[in-house]
Amino acid sequence: MNNIVKGLLIIFCSFLLLNCAPKMATSENVKKEWMLVEFKDFTKEMMMQNKANLNLGGEVVPGKFSANMGCNGMFGQATFNADGSVEFSEVGMTMMYCDKGMDLESAFSKALPMMTKYSIKGHFLTISDDKGNKMKFVAADWD
Repeated sequence: MNNIVKGLLIIFCSFLLLNCAPKMATSENVKKEWMLVEFKDFTKEMMMQNKANLNLGGEVVPGKFSANMGCNGMFGQATFNADGSVEFSEVGMTMMYCDKGMDLESAFSKALPMMTKYSIKGHFLTISDDKGNKMKFVAADWD
């Protein structure tokens, strides 16, 4: 075999291997309801009691999200890309006062637009920013 054929064979095999490698989770994998289980110093029990959730189902309008931390409803645009990047924009919320859960709600609504990366491992979705802050969710349909 001459060197040109060997070189072409190596390039072809490399290309084939790269295309067979597992791909990053695409936006299709995030389209469900997620329950918040880790965020700052808030306890998991508090988040579960408040039914803190992020709904990325977007059945009515694709690319939209809704969230609730126990009181007000939040909403906006969520763009999840196959490269692991995410963008939350046009974030808004209702403005009711509640006796409890306002600290969680306030912290979540400020942090969410700053999140730029995501990963899915098993039943868990983690979103994070460039400073190491993160939010971890579990799929609501997971037992």
